[in-house]
Amino acid sequence: MLDAFSEPNFRKALDKFVEQGPSNIILDLSKIDFVDSSGLGALVQLVKKAQTANGGLQVVTNPRVTQTVKLVRLEKFLSLQESVDAAVANLSK
Repeated sequence: MLDAFSEPNFRKALDKFVEQGPSNIILDLSKIDFVDSSGLGALVQLVKKAQTANGGLQVVTNPRVTQTVKLVRLEKFLSLQESVDAAVANLSK
């Protein structure tokens, strides 16, 4: 679950990773069953931060999370992928 309660810890952990990690990141959220507006906000901020660092962030999701993201029309901005393999293949394009 990525909601208002878990978002601060999620953002704190991933902010450090985006700042110090590789330029292209694949974030696997396929086991997450719920994302609220706080979680979506955190994902948007992470993508922006990764882009600022001349990198990118792709999000692997499941149908439930994808549906939530599509409701707010962020599926392209968040680079949603169906699997880690698809995300890796997308990196090489």
